[in-house]
Amino acid sequence: MAIIVNLDVMMAKRKMSLKELSQRVGLTTVNLSILKTGKAKGVRFDTLDAICKSLDCQPGDILEYKEIE
Repeated sequence: MAIIVNLDVMMAKRKMSLKELSQRVGLTTVNLSILKTGKAKGVRFDTLDAICKSLDCQPGDILEYKEIE
């Protein structure tokens, strides 16, 4: 199983840069980049909430579950 992070897709749909999102969410661009590339081990609910508010989306738009065989 794998959790796929589609943050870059939502950012592109909203035409929002990593820098702009980091300012809105209150995280560093480095931390958001780690999340965006799928290298993060977890994400706090308040961070996910802030990202969803900034991108006007649902958590399911950002996180996706895929079965890996």
